[in-house]
Amino acid sequence: MFSHIFFDLDGTLTDPAQGITNSFSHALKEMGREIPSYATLCSFIGPPIKETFANLGFSKEGIEEGVKKYREYFSTKGLYENKVYEGIPELLAELKAAGKKLVVATSKPEIFSVQIAEHFGFSRYFENICGSTMDQSRSTKASVIEYALERNKINDKSKVLMVGDREHDIFGARQNGLKSCGVLFGYGTRQELEKAGADFIAKDISVLKAICMEN
Repeated sequence: MFSHIFFDLDGTLTDPAQGITNSFSHALKEMGREIPSYATLCSFIGPPIKETFANLGFSKEGIEEGVKKYREYFSTKGLYENKVYEGIPELLAELKAAGKKLVVATSKPEIFSVQIAEHFGFSRYFENICGSTMDQSRSTKASVIEYALERNKINDKSKVLMVGDREHDIFGARQNGLKSCGVLFGYGTRQELEKAGADFIAKDISVLKAICMEN
C-alpha cells in the first residue's frame, strides 16, 4: 500500500493553461519573438521553464531574460489565472481521511506553488508543498522529487506514488526509484506517458482514486 502520494501541480491538480500561456506570450512579445499557436503554448505546460526557452533556441543569456520576463507576468497575474480540476478537492479529502500522506512535487517555483495552493484552498490537504527554487538550482522533476523525499523523511520509496500528467513526472519518479501514475486529464497523452514508463494510467479522477487507495 502506498503511504505517500506525490502530486504534480500543473495539469494534475489544476489547469493552469490561461496563466502559463499568457506568461509565455508576454515574455516572447517582450523579447521580440513571434508568439506561437495556443496549442504550442499549451505544450509548454509541465517542463521546467528553462528547458522550454532552450528548446525555443534562446542563448544562455536569452534563457535567463526569458525566465525574468515570464515571471514579470506570472508573479502578479498568471498564477491566479488558474482553476482546480473538478473532483480534485474531494479526492484529496478522501485520501487524507484514509491516512495517506499527500505531498506536492512540482517544477514550478515553490513560492508560487504555495501561493496557488493557499489561494485555491487545497494547501490544507498536504504535508508539504515542494517545488523548484527561484534561481533554478533545483529545477528538474527528479531533483524536486529527491528534495520532497528528503524533506518528508521518507526512507521506504516503495511506499510512494508519483502522480503527474507529463513524461517529466514519470522520468523523475523512475530516477528516484518510485512508482508513477500518469493522468490523462492534464496535458500529456497516453502514448507519452506509457512510453515514459508509467506504472499506472488514470483516465479520470475515479480511476486515480482507485489506484491510490488500492495499491
